[in-house]
Amino acid sequence: MSEMSYLEKLLDGVEVEWRNLGDTSLFEIANNGRKPVKASLRIAGETPYYGANNIQDYVDGYTHDGEYVLIAEDGSASLENYSIQYATGKFWANNHVHVVRGKERVHSRFLYHYLCIVNFLPFLTGGGRAKLTKGQLIEIPVPIPCPDNPEKSLAIQSEIVRILDKFTALTAELTAELNMRKKQYNYYRDQLLSFKEGEVEWKTLEEVLVDKFWIMPATPKFDDNGEIPYVTSKNISGGNIDFERVKHISRDDFLRISKNRPILKGDFLISMIGTIGEIARVKCLDPDFYGQNMYLIRLNEELLHPRYFLHFFDSPRMKFYFKSVKNNSGQGYLKANNIDGLSIPLPSIDEQQKIAFILDKFDTLTNSINEGLPREIELRQKQYEYYRDLLFSFPKPDTVNQ
Repeated sequence: MSEMSYLEKLLDGVEVEWRNLGDTSLFEIANNGRKPVKASLRIAGETPYYGANNIQDYVDGYTHDGEYVLIAEDGSASLENYSIQYATGKFWANNHVHVVRGKERVHSRFLYHYLCIVNFLPFLTGGGRAKLTKGQLIEIPVPIPCPDNPEKSLAIQSEIVRILDKFTALTAELTAELNMRKKQYNYYRDQLLSFKEGEVEWKTLEEVLVDKFWIMPATPKFDDNGEIPYVTSKNISGGNIDFERVKHISRDDFLRISKNRPILKGDFLISMIGTIGEIARVKCLDPDFYGQNMYLIRLNEELLHPRYFLHFFDSPRMKFYFKSVKNNSGQGYLKANNIDGLSIPLPSIDEQQKIAFILDKFDTLTNSINEGLPREIELRQKQYEYYRDLLFSFPKPDTVNQ
């Protein structure tokens, strides 16, 4: 039997009743046990301390013991994808989460999976810091299959949980492997980019450049109908340029401001103001683009391999260096000499290429959204969401029983 046929048979003819979370015969809201503790007053221990979005600490003692769904009361990282967590065993809940579980006729894990697809926006109050009050929480409707047959209802809920947990377990397994691979990547990068004194020649970055300059034109007139993306420091991250969240300028303005300082394929752009020390290589000029708050460097590739340089520049030691030299006035910024004066270890170009090849493999495995583990995790998450939406596609009634 195919997965689809099995799901259709599982839900075929199933009657569903919608009941609010405030129905005390089905749900328990255990908020009374919550207790916020300032970080300075927490006693270190092994109990997870939950806030609105995640485990914030591990402490001694606990406020709850069992299987509960934690729903952000305020401070959810996203209002569209509202923060829902699942806690088991002993845990400590602060006052930024509602603590809820199902009673005898509702599987708490079933409740968790369902709440992950609820649109919480209509239930939120407040402005900048939206809040889910208890008064609104108890109005949220939940589907109960076969309400007149508790045994069958729990069997269906348990089967839905089994199917969905299978996908979440696989995603968790892939995520754990990804974290392990990232640690391996960091280890090998540190090893391959560390050299003993006198082992290789060192030069300043300025000595291995063929050109360098600030990209800092006077802010042009933005044009909603313009065809040229205009990027800034915030659009550079993880070795890439984000063209999705940009403003645009006209081609005439682009030709005028880029005439004397053009961006060429293969150039590196470094974020210098606000978001600092991020780097991206210009892979193509389709589309043409320009911007500001960036420093452009053009390598002498006979001396410095671009991928070797990218791994060196994007290493933790460089992140630490940029934090140490950043000028903290205003948004915070770097100076050109903070980049030009960087000391770069220069093994032979062949050795640089070998090092880059090894690190590129790890980088693809751990960071590529088109292949490697991130791609696999994304596919499994989409698969989970597809089946979750299918399993909870019960028709919503006009009224809900209290």
